[in-house]
Amino acid sequence: MTTTNQSLPMRSVYILSDRTGVTAGTMSHTLLSQFPNITFERHTIPFVDADDKVKSCIRQINSSHKKDKVAPLVFTSFTDNDFNDELKKSEGIIIDLFGPFINDLEKHLHSDSSHKSGQAHGINKEHDYMHRIDAINFSMKYDDGVRMEDYQEADLILIGVSRAGKTPTSLYMALHYGLHTANYPLADDDFEKGEIPRALLDARKKLFALTIDPAQLHKIREQRRPNSPYSSLQQCRREVMQAQQFYKRYRIPFADSTAMSIEELASFIVHRMNLEVSYL
Repeated sequence: MTTTNQSLPMRSVYILSDRTGVTAGTMSHTLLSQFPNITFERHTIPFVDADDKVKSCIRQINSSHKKDKVAPLVFTSFTDNDFNDELKKSEGIIIDLFGPFINDLEKHLHSDSSHKSGQAHGINKEHDYMHRIDAINFSMKYDDGVRMEDYQEADLILIGVSRAGKTPTSLYMALHYGLHTANYPLADDDFEKGEIPRALLDARKKLFALTIDPAQLHKIREQRRPNSPYSSLQQCRREVMQAQQFYKRYRIPFADSTAMSIEELASFIVHRMNLEVSYL
């Protein structure tokens, strides 16, 4: 009897940036997610802003090639084209995430780009920076339904059962979009009353709900409170069903967070709610 236990093929991936690497990481993750039959071993190396750092990256890329017997994928977001040219001497496959767009923009705008790193997130943009800090502070202050008296000041209020993804999504939207986002957890008290709190009703146009697959919710809650009534599959199913009944009754738009990343959720909410955002 022959047992087959074939593992997914492995491919090394390097994400290199002369800044934090957040943008390059998001773009490369989105692209690679289209290949679910391959397992990727990711190496993110930020602040590659000098020749010696580029050479160090080349050594690591070549080492992975030797170990894996296949060329690593190398995603870059450099503003200095010389760094990409140097990396092409490595044994990796170089994928320049910004170059094609910059070249096309220079052509159509009839203007050279600055080729300076950090332009999108410059801390010298004091107004945008302070707005982002204020949004983060607001989201932390109005997290998990702790305060409800100032919901009218929110740009957005996320609701949903406990552990459906409200807090990380709120903070992401504050950090990346500058949105003052509060969140409220629907719980047994709300379901027993059969209605959502008045503070939420008064701000109904700002409400967006998250739902989640009960089995996935059960797994998440088990990590927090194992073998408890709170984390039981029966409880998860009941809460999700009752929450969805609220969404339908009050006509609250919602999204399923089960298989969506925080980035995807945030983008979906922004467009669904037609929110004005600051790309910081």
